[in-house]
Amino acid sequence: MRKPIIVIGGSAAGPKAAAKARRIDPEAEIIILQKGPDLSMASCGYPYYVGGSFDNRNMLLSTPTGVVRDPVFYLNAKGIDARVNTEVTKIDRKSKKVIFNNTLTNETASIEYDKLIIATGSTPKLPPLPGIDLEGITTLQSMKDADFLRKIRDERKIKKAVVIGGGLIGLETCEALHLAGIEITIVELLPQLLTFLDQEMAKLVENHIKSKKANVIINNGLREFIGENGKIKAVKLANGIELETDLAVIAIGVQPNTKLAKEAGLEIGERGGIVVNDYMQTKDPDIYAAGDCVEITNRITKQKVIAPYGDLANLEGRVAGENAAGGNSVTFSGTVQTGICKIFDFSAGSSGITEKAAKDLKINYISVINASPDKPGFMGGKLVVTKLLARKEDGKIIGAQCVGTGDVSRQITTWAMAIQGGLTIEDCINLDLPYAPPFSLAIDHSITTAHLLQNKVKGRLKGISAEELYTKVGNKEKIFILDARDSDEYEQMRLGIGETLIPLGVLRNRINELPENKAMEIICFCKISLRGYEAALVIESFGYSNVKVLEGGIMAWPYEREK
Repeated sequence: MRKPIIVIGGSAAGPKAAAKARRIDPEAEIIILQKGPDLSMASCGYPYYVGGSFDNRNMLLSTPTGVVRDPVFYLNAKGIDARVNTEVTKIDRKSKKVIFNNTLTNETASIEYDKLIIATGSTPKLPPLPGIDLEGITTLQSMKDADFLRKIRDERKIKKAVVIGGGLIGLETCEALHLAGIEITIVELLPQLLTFLDQEMAKLVENHIKSKKANVIINNGLREFIGENGKIKAVKLANGIELETDLAVIAIGVQPNTKLAKEAGLEIGERGGIVVNDYMQTKDPDIYAAGDCVEITNRITKQKVIAPYGDLANLEGRVAGENAAGGNSVTFSGTVQTGICKIFDFSAGSSGITEKAAKDLKINYISVINASPDKPGFMGGKLVVTKLLARKEDGKIIGAQCVGTGDVSRQITTWAMAIQGGLTIEDCINLDLPYAPPFSLAIDHSITTAHLLQNKVKGRLKGISAEELYTKVGNKEKIFILDARDSDEYEQMRLGIGETLIPLGVLRNRINELPENKAMEIICFCKISLRGYEAALVIESFGYSNVKVLEGGIMAWPYEREK
């Protein structure tokens, strides 16, 4: 008699693996063993449940048609034996069985398996600091956490909260609690939020959060949690500052749950995840693994990474389930690490690698920043700022970041496909994307970004980033900064870094106002630097040899302005 396919873990990868295995083999016995009380939790939806985007808790556990995915659903709809409150304590590879106990009754039992799929997920990292066990300190990783924070949101008794960590979950939690009227402070150890962005892009996100009256502290870690009568009352930062708080949400990342795999003698990689091949198969041919607990390959760098994303967990689980049920026939070829998050009415996303990563990996690259609306002004266009990276040797797109109030998701989706498909700058300059005014500009923002990068490659555009210009101004370098906008725009908003206003329309008649030294560095800009680019071309036509354009213009400037 054939032994069952057993899946350890019931969150994302596990149920997907079990469901795919069932579709491949209608006759197989399939068992899911889930430590917690819930199955198929939409954990990425927790912040939005906490924030009140929806009120029905069961929506986090339901199919798209609203049916709750509980053991009865799995048995009746899929013929899968899904057991909750069941913790696997050991994998016995020699006898091909798993040992488990019921967390409610403490009864212990074992089941032999034909194939085993490990989908044990990850655990939130917790800082080993004094006071970590105080009441009022939580993560947002489980349904229990979501229930706790939703109760706080609904009761509206808490006035102040601190979020430790400026990553995806930290920022989403910030918004959720802020919507409940709670005064929020984000504390991040690193010099920026959202490390999947480069610093000048992350600064735009930080500015937006601050504009919503939330507090952001970067470059500062945590020293201890301070309590009174067993409850948190403050956090002390590394620099000694104490922040009063009624609640602390820790969101400093996760670590793979690999204890079972490690004790079973399976290989654990340098990143701390279970080692699998492209079939999601471990070194034991009868054991597969998927989700947050595994290491996968970054398709650009070829390095192993931990990529704890819900979509990847489902894709990996699908591959593991098909191969476990039908033999190795499909592969998961890795990730380009695409991600996105919403922060109030602002979005931030990325795909591929950052400029910082490219430098660390010694990749010879070229980059550009583009700021423009996502669709025409007469259709309510909103700003998006994109940073695009390509490899110099072959022009292949290797990274894209996008932030703004416009349709960031569309932009990152476009670039994720370009990166995964190995497209070059030249491939992207004439992309045939869908166009109509309600959806995009006639030349989509993404294509314009490719045009800018092409212009840089051909030497037509000599760009300078906001970060570089800010450094030059701070160092009091001798440069001439030209604002090519009109005077009314200048009065409404300006950088105040020593720029000279000469509108593009009169620039040819006022060339004599430029420096006499035609080798002096001149930097041109406007609102989004389209007129800045045209001004640079005009100035070069008069013999100036060191003319640059501030990429993204004022709208991509992440630092303080004069007005």
